[in-house]
Amino acid sequence: MSVFERVGRRAGGRLAEGFFRGMSGLGQLHPRARPARHGIEVIRDVAYLPSGSKEHHLDVYRPIDSKGARLPALLYIHGGGFHILSKDTHWVMGIALARHRFVVFSINYRLAPQHRFPAAIEDVCDAYAWVVRNAHEYGADASKLVVAGESAGGNLAAAVTIAACYRRDEPYAKRVFDTGVVPKAAMPACAIFQVTDTRRFKRRRPDMLKFVADRVEEVGAIYLGSLDVVPGSRAELDFADPVLALERREKPDRPLPPFFLPCGTADPLLDDNRRMANALRAMNVEVDERYYPGEMHAFHAFVFRQQARQCWGHTYAFLDRHVPR
Repeated sequence: MSVFERVGRRAGGRLAEGFFRGMSGLGQLHPRARPARHGIEVIRDVAYLPSGSKEHHLDVYRPIDSKGARLPALLYIHGGGFHILSKDTHWVMGIALARHRFVVFSINYRLAPQHRFPAAIEDVCDAYAWVVRNAHEYGADASKLVVAGESAGGNLAAAVTIAACYRRDEPYAKRVFDTGVVPKAAMPACAIFQVTDTRRFKRRRPDMLKFVADRVEEVGAIYLGSLDVVPGSRAELDFADPVLALERREKPDRPLPPFFLPCGTADPLLDDNRRMANALRAMNVEVDERYYPGEMHAFHAFVFRQQARQCWGHTYAFLDRHVPR
């Protein structure tokens, strides 16, 4: 790749980050964005690892009237291509899920390129284990844990679910498996489920806009350090490519939970959503696969839009079916 291409990609990445941060910041100015308006309180910047880094903090969203109750716990993992955004840009997800009577643990994790794979999944696994140990202190029941995330966060949600269900050799995966807790449900939305060979999206859709194709392709280069990492070339890549891990159809040590897989039909990651749904069904895992006509990537974050509200309705119905109260 030429210097000009690298500079162009960095500029495109900064533009994308600026857009999402700007939209998040503008949304917080609206009176209805205040958590208290929804009966929600937020406990900010709780450390789940003693590193002293803000990347190892989480926020807790919980209904104000929940004290004394034991509500289901939900681990939320933000998106951003493994290299941008944070729990602070994803406040709307915390509010939306806490409104539905969950205690939401919305986490930060280390970002690429300063911290490449497997740093992000290591942190997510540590956050998972922390939630299992500490959920009760925040009025949550870790035995009714849900994992959720969108985009890169959806990848990490699927990966940590694999860690909970398969006995693996990676130390960070062992920390999850050893908790003995399997999620009651997994909700990876509009996710990239294979980080290796991100050029495949452009090969399948040659008409994809260059700006969009560059944003998708750069995920592999930034997160893995190269676009040329061979899929499956080492076992640890299962946690970058969870769909490939499940397409092998290996029997899990513990049953995989039901999956909710929402995606817009104009999302460049649409093919990965379909692959994940097919892989899970081939293993007899319950899948609620939803597609929203004409919607782009992470459309459900724009909660004022009709199909976003429809997606949230489907999300809540899925949770009601699978998470006991």
